[in-house]
Amino acid sequence: MSPPSELVSKEPRPSHLCRSWLFVEGANQDALSTAPGSGADVLIQELEDFTPPSERPKARALAVETYAAWRAAGAVVAVRVNPLSRDGMDDLAAVMKGAPDIVALPKVHGHQYVMELDEAVTRFEREYGLPEGSTRLLPNVESAKGLMTLPAIAGASPRVVGCLIASEDLAADLGAERGMDGAELDYARARFLVECRAAEVVAVDCPFTFRDDDGAAAETLWARRRGYTAKSAVHHAHARIINDILTPSDEAVAQARIVKERFEEARARGEARVEVDGALVELPNYLNACRLITRHRDLTSVT
Repeated sequence: MSPPSELVSKEPRPSHLCRSWLFVEGANQDALSTAPGSGADVLIQELEDFTPPSERPKARALAVETYAAWRAAGAVVAVRVNPLSRDGMDDLAAVMKGAPDIVALPKVHGHQYVMELDEAVTRFEREYGLPEGSTRLLPNVESAKGLMTLPAIAGASPRVVGCLIASEDLAADLGAERGMDGAELDYARARFLVECRAAEVVAVDCPFTFRDDDGAAAETLWARRRGYTAKSAVHHAHARIINDILTPSDEAVAQARIVKERFEEARARGEARVEVDGALVELPNYLNACRLITRHRDLTSVT
């Protein structure tokens, strides 16, 4: 069976340029149809926590049409299926007909979960005539065990482009007291970023699960300060907040260009470093400035 050409013809936004990853109720037709208006880079049809078991057949039936609409709107199309030991295989059998760009898997506690998903996705790609290897994977880390085995999880399949850290499930697994400031997850989120960076996959920060817009902005700023370039969301309004904060501002780009220019001039004079606005700029600062300029250029080219 060959999929319609429009399902696979358009090259999706590269994963490293995806800032906002929005979970959408899988069986809520209104939410699915309005999701592109959120401005999220990645739209995720959520078939697990946001879709009761009784509603999953309806959600699966909506997948192909929904993905076509999302793709036409310019979003990266993703789906979070259920654990494969539960409803996940039924989910995949339906949603793979729509050629999702990314399949996310919840409650990944070890590399074997990813290997099993890879095998299943490969089987459905062959069955539905999709290019083999075209579907990327996003394991969701939602437990202490998952966090501690993240290097193996990230390296379990070449399809893995990133990992996502949960908030509510992880807090529950840790026995942590959940708060709007998210302080109880500070260590886990910081470690998760380091592990993902070492594994060379995208680190998608946990969703801010409160409706407060200021709180979402504060949590995204916390993530950016530590090096995150991607964050998930569960409220439509938070996608644009995330995009705005995780996109280098004009002021930041202008400052980075000054740093780059002054450092290159200093090096041309044979100097190892240069002072810019009272700060000593050395090679790591210069490289960070170059990365920020490049990221701004790349984001601008796909927006």
